[in-house]
Amino acid sequence: MIARALENNRDLRLAALRVQEARAGYGIARAEQFPTLALGVEDNRALVPGDLNLTGKPLLGSQYQVGLNVSAWELDFWGRVRSLKNAALENLLASEEARRAVAVALVAQVADGYLTLRELDERVQLARDTIASRAESFRIFKRRYEVGSISRLDLTQVATLLTQAQGLGAQLEQARALRAHALAQLVGAPLELAPEGSRFDDATVLRALDAGLPSDLLLARPDIVAAEHQLRAAQANIGAARAAFFPRITLTAAFGTASAELDGLFDSGSRAWNLVPRLTLPIFDAGRMRAGLDLATVRRDATVANYEKSVQNAFREVADALSSRRWLAEQVRIGQATLAAQTERARLAKLRYDNGAAPYLEVLDAQRDLLGVQQQLVQTRRLLLSSQVGLYAALGGGALTTNP
Repeated sequence: MIARALENNRDLRLAALRVQEARAGYGIARAEQFPTLALGVEDNRALVPGDLNLTGKPLLGSQYQVGLNVSAWELDFWGRVRSLKNAALENLLASEEARRAVAVALVAQVADGYLTLRELDERVQLARDTIASRAESFRIFKRRYEVGSISRLDLTQVATLLTQAQGLGAQLEQARALRAHALAQLVGAPLELAPEGSRFDDATVLRALDAGLPSDLLLARPDIVAAEHQLRAAQANIGAARAAFFPRITLTAAFGTASAELDGLFDSGSRAWNLVPRLTLPIFDAGRMRAGLDLATVRRDATVANYEKSVQNAFREVADALSSRRWLAEQVRIGQATLAAQTERARLAKLRYDNGAAPYLEVLDAQRDLLGVQQQLVQTRRLLLSSQVGLYAALGGGALTTNP
């Protein structure tokens, strides 16, 4: 399921397309460092009135020109174009890490969705077994009522147990169907998700976490690495905004051939060229460049805050996952002990009722509590497994060994 999700999931596909978009933007920014060469072909025809030339007669002139042109190439003395290129590169790297973060989250969602589906399978099976057992009890008690050995109250109490189990079964069947639909959407393809009848083996899901993992592992989390690249991009944008205060030098040039006659365009001596350097020094812009620098600085400060938040969030998620593993394991142990006690209680209550020492209401309460404990234990076991999935995602999804 995870492999199919990594191939078909639409969110991951959108993240990959955003990487391609950032790569194209970087290509554009990088190309700004180099001159643009273009082949130019020009046919210039002009009519000059007689009173504007020495002959006194109207003159029709032509000029043909073919050459290579360089249009407004900026000589990047102050690093403005280079800073913009570096910012685009960091944005590209940040988008790639964002794609990896989506992949890690997707893996965790699919794994957790599968675990929840298996939890619901086990709970549905428990409910079905309970419904079958209580249906048989209702049949027996109905027969007893018909022969007058029990009261109608006892029969209605048994019927209540049955309908409660049936209601729980219907709720669990609905929840399982919704979870299966959500899992199929995550995978992005139809799935064969037939209910499993066997109990889920918790030990086969995930191996235990290796001891001694360094805290530096968190620095490899895709979201933290992406925040680092975003910080570098913001710093590069400050460099570009600062360079805008200095003169901009651009160069326009052309080299080729020119002639008044088309057939003489490539004759000897028809070579032509022009070179137009241009220097622009900003004097007054109503504070636009200063505002641009202030904006870049504020965005850099916001990116620093976002990076710090990402690091803090990473430590919190790991701490939460470790705490969950510890205390959910304790809850599973307590739940197993509670289940054993409730099972014995239900057996004794039934024995007391059969011997006439207790009303059936005692049996009703004991069996209702037993079903609740069974359902709760399955949920707690699944939560323990989900905490392992959460720890996997919190530690970067195996970022040091794999590249999702």
